[in-house]
Amino acid sequence: MKKEIITLAHGSGGRPTQDLIERHILPRFDSAPLKQLLDSALLECSGRLAFTTDAFVVHPIFFPGGDIGKLAVSGSINDLAAVAAEPLFLSASLILEEGLEVEELDRVLESMSRTCKEAGVALVTGDTKVVEKGAGDKLYISTSAIGVRRQIPDPQPALISPGDAILVTGPIGEHGMAVLQARESFFRNLELQSDCAPVWPLIDSLVKAGLKINAMRDPTRGGLATTLAELARESGLCLQAEEDKIPIGETVRAACDMLGLDPLYLACEGRMVIILPKKNAEKALTVLKGHPLGTQATLIGECLEKPEGVALLSTRIGGRRVLAPLSGEQLPRIC
Repeated sequence: MKKEIITLAHGSGGRPTQDLIERHILPRFDSAPLKQLLDSALLECSGRLAFTTDAFVVHPIFFPGGDIGKLAVSGSINDLAAVAAEPLFLSASLILEEGLEVEELDRVLESMSRTCKEAGVALVTGDTKVVEKGAGDKLYISTSAIGVRRQIPDPQPALISPGDAILVTGPIGEHGMAVLQARESFFRNLELQSDCAPVWPLIDSLVKAGLKINAMRDPTRGGLATTLAELARESGLCLQAEEDKIPIGETVRAACDMLGLDPLYLACEGRMVIILPKKNAEKALTVLKGHPLGTQATLIGECLEKPEGVALLSTRIGGRRVLAPLSGEQLPRIC
């Protein structure tokens, strides 16, 4: 049977476009504002809002543990979570390449729908465009999200203080390595899975426990090392991590050893770096470990006054090395 594919007519704004929206998009999202099909979503919300936007160009669009749809929804939700904002509304723009199989698009849309439900967010508006064959790579997605800020003061690097504890919510590097496995012919015998997930439900558990969080950031492009370097620079303090304490799965570590990659610079898409007062660290770990996304949460280091604006790694052999921001691209097109 000949497979249905995306054609340039699907981007014309006419009957094929309407058919694509009505048959493939609307049935998958239980959202009253979306189903109104107005030029703008009409929303009701109040409070202190946060707003974020992002674009996703991962190659390939399906990888172990996720796909571009799950990634696009999770990515914007996680940016809100990094400022302790509960996600409410999401928009999505789809850039489709002529020749994309409609079956593949349906898989991505189903994944987006599941992830929205998991995070409790409503997709309320969107857009679809089609580019000529060869002008894209199957599918690109751009998302924006609005959320309500749930902590006062909002977590931000300026609040980081000497003595604060540094936590990471789970093993690092899994997304970057899973995408590499899907892209290349390496490690077909290794069971690699992306950590891609919306982390707000996990962060919400900390907020509801009344734990003051000074700063958070999701370690995506550039990985944990770059994230710590950025937070050190922005806070003007020293963020020191202990090499032995950083959680890295054995499969990821083995793959990195064979390829000569540093797992500290591999992307995560379902983890959060959390900095909070040391007195709250043990309670925070207990709360995190009580959630499915945080069972391997770990205290990895502390914040120091000096050297100012630098991230350091205390190594297994007793030395210290500077964690500089990633220079160039270790693995392009991962998100």
